[in-house]
Amino acid sequence: MRRYYLLSLMLIMVSSWGVAAHADDPIRGSNRNTPEVIALKRVKDSVVNLRGKKTISEGAETVSFQQVKRVNGMGTGVVIDSRGYVLTNYHVIEGIQNLVVTAGEYSTTGDLVSYDPTTDLAIIKIRTSQFLPAIPFGISSDLMPAESVLAVGNAYGYTDTASRGIISALHRTVPVSDEQIYYDLIQTDASINPGNSGGPLVNLDGQMIGVNVAVRVGAQGIGFAIPVNKAIEVAAELLDRENSLRLFHGITVETTYPNNIPVTEVRRVAPNSPAALAGIQVGDQLVKLGQFHIQRQLDLQLALLEEVAGNSVACLVKRDNAEVSLNLDLHTGRTSMVEMVWDMIGIEVKQEVPSVVSQLNEKYAGGLRVEKVRPGSPAKNQGILVGDILVGLHEWETVSLDDMNYIVSQPIVLQQPIQFYILRSRQAFIGNIRLQKSTRTAAK
Repeated sequence: MRRYYLLSLMLIMVSSWGVAAHADDPIRGSNRNTPEVIALKRVKDSVVNLRGKKTISEGAETVSFQQVKRVNGMGTGVVIDSRGYVLTNYHVIEGIQNLVVTAGEYSTTGDLVSYDPTTDLAIIKIRTSQFLPAIPFGISSDLMPAESVLAVGNAYGYTDTASRGIISALHRTVPVSDEQIYYDLIQTDASINPGNSGGPLVNLDGQMIGVNVAVRVGAQGIGFAIPVNKAIEVAAELLDRENSLRLFHGITVETTYPNNIPVTEVRRVAPNSPAALAGIQVGDQLVKLGQFHIQRQLDLQLALLEEVAGNSVACLVKRDNAEVSLNLDLHTGRTSMVEMVWDMIGIEVKQEVPSVVSQLNEKYAGGLRVEKVRPGSPAKNQGILVGDILVGLHEWETVSLDDMNYIVSQPIVLQQPIQFYILRSRQAFIGNIRLQKSTRTAAK
């Protein structure tokens, strides 16, 4: 009987040891390393916390959609370039004083580079020499309803907050106020809270597929994100505004997604521009500029960030399925052109995001938004207003600042009144305008 008791005790002890061994078994613990865990690990170091003091709008509590700027002056950003360039929502940083950026345990300050209130996106530059990994980009053209996603950000100031959900629907139009309407948004039931705005919506491959932007107040599980394809396009346009003030190259590009692979092709080459002189042609696919590989038009703008006028940059393009090596000589930027337009027409313009123009009127590929009108100028006399989008002068489109540089250098624009074409809201207007002579010369 005693022998039986000892044997039973030994079996119990072995069984207990077995349980303890299984608890520490790393193989059995591998089920914890889920796709969500792996995805979050891949993106979390590219997500930064933004905070600062700002004025809160009156009556914000009555707005049917809640945005971070109306809560407590905090939000999220995503690193798009390891040199410290961060994409976020404009409403996150609008009116902020002394913007503080926190990445992990590291805090620094940031400066606003460029923004677009219409699409509610902005780019800031972190003041740091520390390497910050850029977030991996996915694509939003192949998203599927019910696909699993993560929303990452600084919900209510709690950094590195992740919430899980699915894509509830695609292509939503969401009015948040009389002034702000979002188009073509991703709807998700992943929890998006104040502080999440500007942060990434991530797929289970650990790629950003959207920028979190708003949540429906009073509803459960209804949040929205800007699709990444559109967000990247806007980010490229925002950087182009800054680059074009320093540099002139003369190419207009477009990113498409054949077979869901990003490809950037040259759509226009300005006459007598550095690109034209280099031999770049419409239809060329950009492959590399300097040391930067080009997949999206954002890559082109990032490649130009630290270039200066006078540099000759190696450019690799694909043409007729063959790679062609060229040298692109960068010229001085658009500063003189901006001044000439102010003198000759009386307007200060900024390149509008092409998708914004096409939403207003699908006939136009892009345009220049009027930021200022000079009193007593030809533009003022013809009724051109701030907010109008200039889409054409005489026989030329005004899709980009490069177009305007070419137009104001043509003698015919001073010889007779010429037609101008503008969009105001969704209406198109045509008028005649006589330009004034400027003593400046267009940028070369």
